[in-house]
Amino acid sequence: MNTGNTNRPSFGRPPRRGPQKPEEPYRINERITAPRVRVVGENIKVDVYPIQQAIRLAQEQGLDLVEISPNADPPVCKVVDYSKFKYEQKKKQKEIKAKTVKVVIKEIRFGPNTDDHDFNFKLKHAVSFLQEGAKVKATVFFAGRSIVYKERGEILLLKFAQLLEEHGKVEQMPKLEGKRMSIMLMPKAKK
Repeated sequence: MNTGNTNRPSFGRPPRRGPQKPEEPYRINERITAPRVRVVGENIKVDVYPIQQAIRLAQEQGLDLVEISPNADPPVCKVVDYSKFKYEQKKKQKEIKAKTVKVVIKEIRFGPNTDDHDFNFKLKHAVSFLQEGAKVKATVFFAGRSIVYKERGEILLLKFAQLLEEHGKVEQMPKLEGKRMSIMLMPKAKK
């Protein structure tokens, strides 16, 4: 039986919409909620203005009023071309990201009874990792009852660190965590 009621309840689901625009990181012009703002910018007398007067000052110059410090008292707004301002901010973020150093940690695993050949093989790898600028975490795993050889594992790690002395320095001494003992080495600064 069809009653012709097309206004069915949506059961609390929001209506579907097309792709949403990402939210703007800064409030501009009419979106600024503070009643009074401190205005800065070129060709502007730095002062505290009522929000409507501040927006009018920006519009007279054909620019936008952008809230750059919302937590200040009163909030600080800048008179600037918003698209240009956003571009400058993105550029700054990219530069900051490019300057950050990414620390790479390479892990080398041993058993408490690692023989000399395996030890030397892993030592060569550690040398190359340190020369590339990566940190090296050497770990001895104690499987099953081999935990009784804790001293052997510590001696192995200290010997490892000693042989890498000219390439890297110890950042963290051997430390037992559960069934594994680790030492951390960082590359020496290049001269």
